[in-house]
Amino acid sequence: MRKQECDYILNRMLEFTKNVSDLNITVGKPFQVESSGQLIPVEFSPYFEELTPFQTEILALNLLNNDRRLTEILLKEGSCDLSYELPGKARFRVNIFSRQRKFSIVLRKLESRIPSCADLDLPESFLKMAKEKNGIILVTGATGTGKTTSLAAVLNEINENLTVHVVTLEDPIEYQHPHKRATFNQREMGSDFDTFPNGLRAALRQAPKVILVGEMRDRETVEIALNASETGHLVLSTLHTVDAGQTINRILGMFNTEEENQIRIRLAESVRWVVCQRLLPRIGGDRVAAFEIMGANLRVKDAILHGESEGKTFYEIIQTGKAFGMTTFDDSIVQLYEKGLITEETAMAYASRKGIVGRGIDSIKAERGESTTDIEHLEVDRQYGKNKKRRV
Repeated sequence: MRKQECDYILNRMLEFTKNVSDLNITVGKPFQVESSGQLIPVEFSPYFEELTPFQTEILALNLLNNDRRLTEILLKEGSCDLSYELPGKARFRVNIFSRQRKFSIVLRKLESRIPSCADLDLPESFLKMAKEKNGIILVTGATGTGKTTSLAAVLNEINENLTVHVVTLEDPIEYQHPHKRATFNQREMGSDFDTFPNGLRAALRQAPKVILVGEMRDRETVEIALNASETGHLVLSTLHTVDAGQTINRILGMFNTEEENQIRIRLAESVRWVVCQRLLPRIGGDRVAAFEIMGANLRVKDAILHGESEGKTFYEIIQTGKAFGMTTFDDSIVQLYEKGLITEETAMAYASRKGIVGRGIDSIKAERGESTTDIEHLEVDRQYGKNKKRRV
């Protein structure tokens, strides 16, 4: 297969339907694209009812383009990441992986336009994040929940307003930031540096004010990031965790028990914001983000230092910190319902605490004059007990 044929297939998949976010190439299935969270088979002529192992392997080799390093990683580790470009059309973040000695491929479409906080309708807290001078900001969530997009919006805000040097360490580069007021040096793992710890060590010698680390993958990366934040840098990164409490615990879990107290002290002083996000199905198609946002204050620092306790959980601290720009997932979900962006069923399905979301929805319904229950024709039984004989 030639590159032109590979590009034709990817182009056909990209244009098959609207809102394409991922291209999925898996043995035993036809070519598929993900649109608004749903996988849709792509029609070709002739139609590929089931892709063979040979077909997916040929496509994988074309995407690898004889890169020896990536090929060795794929064979040794079972998967590899790379970027791929359709000239004039789109860029992709590509993951090639093996399963039962067969290769599958997922290509995530990357947006060429840098989103702003206003474009994404992000909470005002994101504007505060862009004004931080040092410390660590973590954006967390499952794969594909828009962490990189949210961080790109924060970096764009910095780019628009501050004359600083920004170094990014990415695997691969997703959003290509132009030079505006800030100076951007974006580095890609594999071609510009070999590992996140080594790239981060080098970044400390490149006089940046802001450092983006694509992902906190291991203890060494976390340790160097803490060093960077303690020496006056603003460090932004991602983790695969579902809420603020789990984020802190995941970082602590990377270190030995003997080191825990010291790491708690360093985290309490360094963490500025922890943002967790989920994507929910939007009414009418596409998806919309819900956020849990925790900013640093005395109560948060105390919970990091001494651990959570009754009445002092991160969830409860966030609930009482609304005035400081904090919000829980449940409050964010209720707001999305109030704006008419999601259904009641979606709100309840994605809620962390269904009772809180249920009460919030009932309150909104009551304000609108809508019924808060499907129980009808309730009446008081006025004859209850009147016909019963008194016991002697």
